[in-house]
Amino acid sequence: MRSKLIAVCGTLAVVAGLTLYSVEAQNANMARHELHMSAALGHLQQAKAELEKATPNEGGHRERALQLVDQAIQQV
Repeated sequence: MRSKLIAVCGTLAVVAGLTLYSVEAQNANMARHELHMSAALGHLQQAKAELEKATPNEGGHRERALQLVDQAIQQV
């Protein structure tokens, strides 16, 4: 029973490791091939940080801009 548990845990650890490696490899590959998309994502994140620091206004423009920047980040 104990050896089966160790085998299952070992298998799960290997699968988890391969999954994490695959995700990191995809991210690195995207960064190499999509330099402009990576740069755009950085700019959008900076814009979001600036909008979050801005004073809220009564017209709701800041909140709407934050929503749009969040949508753009999701698309990138």
